[in-house]
Amino acid sequence: MLNNYETVFILNPVLSDEQMKDAVGSYEKLLKDNGAEIVNLEMWGLKKLAYPIQHKSTGFYNLIEFKADPSTIATLEIEFKRDEKIMRFLTVALDKHAVEYNTRRKGGAFNKKKKEEAAA
Repeated sequence: MLNNYETVFILNPVLSDEQMKDAVGSYEKLLKDNGAEIVNLEMWGLKKLAYPIQHKSTGFYNLIEFKADPSTIATLEIEFKRDEKIMRFLTVALDKHAVEYNTRRKGGAFNKKKKEEAAA
C-alpha cells in the first residue's frame, strides 16, 4: 500500500539555477524509479535560514509531495545524506487531514480571503 509523504529539502545556495533544477530532477527520478507517484513539486526558491547551516545563511527550499511504499523513504534519505548539495531535509508521513489540507492549499482555498479583501 502506498502512503502519502512530503519531503522538504534545502539545497546549498552556491548552486546555479541549472544545478539546483538538476538536483531536484534527480530526486524526482529516484522516487519514480522506486515506484513513487509524485503528487506535487514546489520550488520555493532562495530563502533566509533561521540559523546558519554550514556557514550559509540562505538555501534553496524545495518540497515534493508523493505517494510511496514506506521502504522508499529509507532509499531517499540515504541519497540525501550522501549528497553534499543537501544542507537539510525532512520527510513526514501525511495523514488524511494533511492530504486534504494540501489539496485545498493547491486549489487556492486559503488565498481567497486576501483576494476578497483586496477587491473590497
